[in-house]
Amino acid sequence: MKVTFYGQNSLAIEVAGKHIIVDPFITGSDLAKDKVDIKDLKADYIFLTHAHQDHILDTEAIAKNTGAKIVSNAEIAAHYEEKGFEVHPMNHGGSWKFDFGKVKYVVAHHSSSFPDGSYGGQPGGFVLETEEGNLYIAGDTALTMDMKLIPMRTQLDLAVLPIGDNFTMDVDDAIVASDFIKCDKILGCHYDTFGFIEIDHKLAKDKFKMKNKELHLLAIGESIEV
Repeated sequence: MKVTFYGQNSLAIEVAGKHIIVDPFITGSDLAKDKVDIKDLKADYIFLTHAHQDHILDTEAIAKNTGAKIVSNAEIAAHYEEKGFEVHPMNHGGSWKFDFGKVKYVVAHHSSSFPDGSYGGQPGGFVLETEEGNLYIAGDTALTMDMKLIPMRTQLDLAVLPIGDNFTMDVDDAIVASDFIKCDKILGCHYDTFGFIEIDHKLAKDKFKMKNKELHLLAIGESIEV
C-alpha cells in the first residue's frame, strides 16, 4: 500500500491495483495548488470524512474526470448522488467489502456542514483492512475514547491523525491517540495549511520520538509505504 500526501487531509492511496483519493482539498490550498494538478490524479474511489470545504473542494472535479465512486456518510453520499455521481453511503459502525479490502466507518468528534451551511451528516473516519496492510484515517477529530475500540478488531500498520490543534487534536493528544489505537507509526495531517494550525515540525517529531513512536510529516507529493 502506498500513501501519498497532498496537504491538509488530502491523500492518495494505491492498494490492490485501485486508487483512492481522500478528502481532496488541493486547488484551494496555497501549499498544494502549484504542486499537484488534480487532472493528473487517478481515482477509483473518493473517501470523504466530512463535508467541510477543506475536505471536499475538489471532489466533483476529480469524480467527473475519473468516474470515481464517492464513499462517505449517508448525507454526503446523498448530496453527491443528487448531482449524478456514483456513491456508496456508510454510517458509524458499518463496514463494506470493496474490491481492494474491507472498510469500516468509525466515530470522529468534530462538526460537518457543507460550505453553504447545509447539513453534512456526522463526521467520521475510515479503517481499511487490506492484504497489503491496515490503515486508519481519523479525519478531523478530537481525542476520543472510541479510538480504543479500533485495535479490538484491527491491528493497524499506519494511522493518519490530525495534529494541528485549534480545530482538532494537537500533537500531545495524537500521541495519546496512538496509544489508544495501538499504532506507533503515525502520518500527521491537518497542519500548516492555515495560520491557526501551523506547527513546529521538529518539536512534534521529537515528542513522538520520546515515546518511541514515529511521526511522519511528508512534503506535498511525498509518499510512504505501508
